[in-house]
Amino acid sequence: MNVSTISGLLRKLEIPGRVAISTGYGGLPKINVKTDFSTAEIYMHGAHATGFQKKGEPSLLFMSSKSWFDPVKPIRGGVPVIVPWFGNRQGEPSHGFARITEWELVKTSSTAEGAVTLRFALPKMPGRAAWENLRNEFIVTVADTLTMELVAANDGCDETLEIENCLHTYFQVGDIGAVYLTGLRDAPFNDFAAGNTGTRKVEHNPVLRIAKETNRVYPDNTATVEIHDESLKRIIRVEKFNSQSTVVWNPWTTQKLPDDFDPAEHKHMVCVESGNVKQNKISLAPGKTSALKVVLSSTPLK
Repeated sequence: MNVSTISGLLRKLEIPGRVAISTGYGGLPKINVKTDFSTAEIYMHGAHATGFQKKGEPSLLFMSSKSWFDPVKPIRGGVPVIVPWFGNRQGEPSHGFARITEWELVKTSSTAEGAVTLRFALPKMPGRAAWENLRNEFIVTVADTLTMELVAANDGCDETLEIENCLHTYFQVGDIGAVYLTGLRDAPFNDFAAGNTGTRKVEHNPVLRIAKETNRVYPDNTATVEIHDESLKRIIRVEKFNSQSTVVWNPWTTQKLPDDFDPAEHKHMVCVESGNVKQNKISLAPGKTSALKVVLSSTPLK
């Protein structure tokens, strides 16, 4: 989509003083949101939130300084929208095709209280007959919190669809060595970090500190997780609904990643992902709908 197309199709969805559409990195269309409490930015490529910042605070979301902004590649950082599968699949893009597809912005609205809501739809994908009955919507509400709802519906009449979904959120922290997570004590997890193949373990410590490559999938877990950042003096709260899986990830300097991530930046990020993956995948019967919802908030750390 180029600038002239933005002007022709999307300008009517702008809200003066609240929602503005511009050309972002790589020439990709970007939606800028301003409320009385916060600002946010969302790229239509992947319906990808790349920023959410409350007044007087650093951004809650981490963005890689080397992120690609390319229409055929995923954005690194922020909130990748992962659907309809999680992880690798032979001959297919990692973590599904939604994060490398330009979503449609279909509606914008604001409330008297100052919140702004954006509604996106994933267009039908040519050549993906297996998913022609899957309808996906993504609803983002920006206020003093960031609320994201990923809706999946099976519009077919005959076949049940099995899907995985996840909001793969990258959080910005001041120094990973001064961060600890709460909410996961005594919760079983599968360890996929270097040298592990999903071995089931349990963390009995009251807090989780990240001191090495970490890649944990917590199945059958609906807990709220809090990120305590002693450097930035804040607590980020990750509250989720209709999510049975939590993933905690930091690549450290040992996990091999594409060149869209500087290994040194592991010090300033941690992913706490909310979704339904692996054994918690969703069986979506014909005519049924499932909605994954995540609410992000922050408070001072005293």
